[in-house]
Amino acid sequence: MPQNEHERTLAFAQIALDQIRALAQPATPRNFAIWYHYATGYNPALNRAINQTLEQKGALAEADLDHIYETYVATIRVGEAIDSVGSRVLDEIQQVLAMIDAASGTTTSYSESLADASAKLAGTSDRDTLRAVIERLIEGTRDMEINNKKLEASLSASRLEIEQLHESLATVRTESQTDPLTGLANRKLFDGALAKAIAEAREKGEPLSLLMADVDYFKLFNDKFGHQTGDQVLRLVAQSMKQNVKGQDTAARYGGEEFVIALPKTALRSAITVADQVRKAVMGKELMKRSNGERLGRVTVSIGVALLHADDTAQSLIERADTCLYAAKRNGRNRVICETDPEAEQASEAASAA
Repeated sequence: MPQNEHERTLAFAQIALDQIRALAQPATPRNFAIWYHYATGYNPALNRAINQTLEQKGALAEADLDHIYETYVATIRVGEAIDSVGSRVLDEIQQVLAMIDAASGTTTSYSESLADASAKLAGTSDRDTLRAVIERLIEGTRDMEINNKKLEASLSASRLEIEQLHESLATVRTESQTDPLTGLANRKLFDGALAKAIAEAREKGEPLSLLMADVDYFKLFNDKFGHQTGDQVLRLVAQSMKQNVKGQDTAARYGGEEFVIALPKTALRSAITVADQVRKAVMGKELMKRSNGERLGRVTVSIGVALLHADDTAQSLIERADTCLYAAKRNGRNRVICETDPEAEQASEAASAA
């Protein structure tokens, strides 16, 4: 790396660390990546998003950082990974084409040798001449066999390499759709899955329910025990969700400490049952500090449940589930509220009045 490039990247790194320090953020790889991209200025959309958020809120919450990373940083890394794998696939294809061209040339040469030998055999009866022609044919056949084996080995190696590259692409695709902390779907995948589920529910006349969950007192817990323990809480909630959803359902980390589950072919009453199972599963797990085994108590979640209406968009369905979640928070937390509950109706009226 040239000296000026080395110094320039170090300067970007220093700016990133200064921003992290100034905003009192944890110096995690995610945060460093966000601020490094900000320092370079190569992604104007990322800089605008950060500047607008800081202007409006005066700070960047965990949910804001998650959204910025997934929208502006993670997509760049996925694109770079796909470009890299794609380039390697093209190299392999070019090598295979070169091998086929070489094999074609060898085959043509062998065919010409056969034709020449055939002409000489037809025109002579001399024993020595016949012997010489036959020996050349045997030698040519042996060379052809060796070349074919080399080609077969090269093609097998290329096929294995291409299969491995295909697996790499599948891994990149999975990573681009997965929240790295919890292993659940990320917001981008969830938005697509919800749109598809809504379309299928309307087409088939089937119910579709949506759960929106939020970890109770997460900020206080995070501030008291640290971000690593906070991450442990998020993984615990994610695990409880995974254990209570079916194959057709989509559970996702929606941002920060907020989670969502789309439940196709599920009526409101059944969705409430799933929500309560998730709530109980989270509450039933005691959290321990990994470093010293200290018992940190139990975590709870509040959950809102909404059912798809005929005139709903994805956004209106999400907003109604969010209103139910707000009602669950306001009425004591660690509970499930659905859109037909009086508490949800009161929360909706309060939101309309505001």
